[in-house]
Amino acid sequence: MRTNSVSNIMNRETDEAELLKKGVWLYFLLVIFEGALRKWVLPGLATPLLIIRDPIAIWLIYKVWEKDMFPSSLYIKAMMVISIISIITALVFGHGNFLVAMFGARVFLIHFPMIFVIGKVFDREDVIKLGRVTLWLSIPMVILIALQFYSPQSALVNRGIGGDEAGGGFSGAMGFFRPPATFSFTNGTHLFFGFVGCYLFYFWLAGKGVNKIILYASTVALVAAIPLSISRSLTFFLAVALMFVLLSVIRKPSNLIKMIFAGAGFLVVLYFMTKISFFQTATDAFLARFSNAADSEGGLEGTLGDRYLGGMTSALSGSVERPFFGYGIGMGTNVGSMLLTGGRTFLISEEEWGRVIGEMGAILGLSIIFLRLSLCFKLLIEAYKKMVQDDLLPWMLFSFTILVVPQGQWAQPTNLGFSVVSGGLVLAAMRKRLIPQKVIKIAVLDSSSL
Repeated sequence: MRTNSVSNIMNRETDEAELLKKGVWLYFLLVIFEGALRKWVLPGLATPLLIIRDPIAIWLIYKVWEKDMFPSSLYIKAMMVISIISIITALVFGHGNFLVAMFGARVFLIHFPMIFVIGKVFDREDVIKLGRVTLWLSIPMVILIALQFYSPQSALVNRGIGGDEAGGGFSGAMGFFRPPATFSFTNGTHLFFGFVGCYLFYFWLAGKGVNKIILYASTVALVAAIPLSISRSLTFFLAVALMFVLLSVIRKPSNLIKMIFAGAGFLVVLYFMTKISFFQTATDAFLARFSNAADSEGGLEGTLGDRYLGGMTSALSGSVERPFFGYGIGMGTNVGSMLLTGGRTFLISEEEWGRVIGEMGAILGLSIIFLRLSLCFKLLIEAYKKMVQDDLLPWMLFSFTILVVPQGQWAQPTNLGFSVVSGGLVLAAMRKRLIPQKVIKIAVLDSSSL
């Protein structure tokens, strides 16, 4: 009887753990397909679907807290205190709209803690499994953006949010538009394939963990996505991932052979791609966009430097002219501008750091930025320790995280989603699957009373 009791408790805990993992999987899949729901499946519900991941995040946070697993993190506590203060200052000194304030604060009150929840619920095996699914998804995703690239904006595949027949593409080059894939905006394309890139580099270097055919097919998909996306950001993301690979080689020369094989694979795919006329047009458009943007933005410094720093200099210099407590949290979002003015425009700043400081003021805004930067620094240290131990999974995932958590535009749902998922996966990648000691303790205590 005692053995059966222990077994029943263990099984119940396992079932609950699996349910939480399914919640994280649902959150991830909604990051990928939220835009598809708003464009093609349920266009009439495009506005409420904007926050479709919020109930999932709230449920996961509650269940983790109920199981006494919620992380006791200084980052979460500080972010919640700042968010609550920002709601009050927005209502008293700022725009005064409660709905706008709550919409802005939900990013920090609901989604930011999800980084730590994912880190608690998932483990290394789950992270690898999600990576395999991501590689699978990259194959139909590149086919979709190819259709979007060569189709007119009036085509079904290019429908915008709410079924907008004007199209969801964004200005590219040579008369072609940047394709949004399944996402609500075109930034989702470079975020998704940047995410694919860090996993691809890992699997190539690890030499195991994924079916070779899928690895090769996903490599082709990523190489094809570079010109088809007409995205400079995707190039930047992949360049940073490659830099992390090189750093791992410097620290551990044994990775050099793996990197050579991976690099050779990419070059072979790239060579054959350049021989196909289908991709030559996309490549010409991609190069034209790079050239035009470099001329207008002041070369590499303007194109990449300010793109990553998120306009920190302008954000700081502009903070002097803004109210001490800012204009109110949520005002810089598209939803905030719609509720306050009836139109969708950037009321404060298009750049993330400028928006945060503009909404909350210099002290609270810089506190948010500091928390995001310090979290990334902590993740960097932990991922580096794993890399030194010849575990490249957290290290390669962090190559993506470092680009989206510190200065990613969290007012935009897709960017927010990828930031949360990637940050959580870095934490989870450091956890091996073990028998929970707490479960054993509970089981033994319960059985002893029989």
